[in-house]
Parts: sequence; C-alpha cells; structure tokens
Amino acid sequence: MASRIPTMKLLSLVLSSFVIVQIALASDPDILSDFLVPANQNNVGGGFFTYTGMRVLVNQSTFPANFTILKASMVEFPALNGQSVSYAVLQYPASSLNPPHTHPRAAELLFLVDGSLEVGFVDTTNKLFTQSLQAGDMFIFPKGLVHYQYNADPNNPAIAISSFGSANAGTVSLPKTLFATN
Repeated sequence: MASRIPTMKLLSLVLSSFVIVQIALASDPDILSDFLVPANQNNVGGGFFTYTGMRVLVNQSTFPANFTILKASMVEFPALNGQSVSYAVLQYPASSLNPPHTHPRAAELLFLVDGSLEVGFVDTTNKLFTQSLQAGDMFIFPKGLVHYQYNADPNNPAIAISSFGSANAGTVSLPKTLFATN
C-alpha cells in the first residue's frame, strides 16, 4: 500500500500538469462561419463589408491641430467582429505626442506614411526600447506593453497607420488611468 502512494501522487501531478497546460493554451475559439452578422441585421450585402469612416482623410483640407486617431475597429466597423484585425490612422501635428498607453488584446504594427516619429516601449523587465522612424519605416509594439509615439519635428506633421491583431485591441491610456481615476 505504501508503494502506491507515490504512484498516486505522481499520477495526480501529471494529470494536474496536463490540465494547467490546457488552461494556459486556451484562447478565443475561431468563429464557425465565414463572418459574424449582428443580431439586429437580417440582410447582409457588400455594404456590410465596407467602411467609409476614413473618407474624411481624403476630403481633409487642413491638418488637425491636436493628435487625432481615426479608428476602424469592431465598434466602428461591425464586419470586423471575429476577423482578428483592426486599423487606425494616426495624425500627429508638429511637436505632438500619443501619450503612453497599452493595447491589452493585441500587438500594434505601425507604418509611418509621412514625417518622422520617435517611438518606444517598455518591456516586462522595465527595459526601454526606442527608435527614430522616417517615412516608410515600420515598428512593432508587442501586445500589452506600454508604448508611445512622439513627433519631435517642430515644423512638420506626421501620419502613421496602425494595424492590430484583434478586432478590438482596447486602449488603456496611462496618464488618464493614473491621474484621473474614480
């Protein structure tokens, strides 16, 4: 009987490890259809898959005075639900900042279209990674890490496009979170 106790403990340990590994590997399941239709919508056509919210960029005659984000996420574009992708256009006036923030549900791939930016993020060991970007450069901000972008040019604006590996990446702005809590 005494020899069975270590065997039972070992078996319990192996089974527990298996369960823990399964939980750790769990993620959102893939959708079981080509796309998801909102419950309040019966008839889906090509318009459902079209987002026109970026047209304001094409018709824009002046650059915004403040840092501006135009998003195409699941909230603005319901067809993205279940597709694991979203998009944002970032407009940085001269000497402007996108303050430190995180995206808890997705990495961010930033493509600098015009101008220059100073960018950076802090990893989980508290190491700061920075880079100076020029038009045509791309930079990845790993999922969930604190990061920022700064247009250090005092005379010229910058424009960037960000893509996210989630239909709803989420944004937690640290200054707002730290200094304007309830």
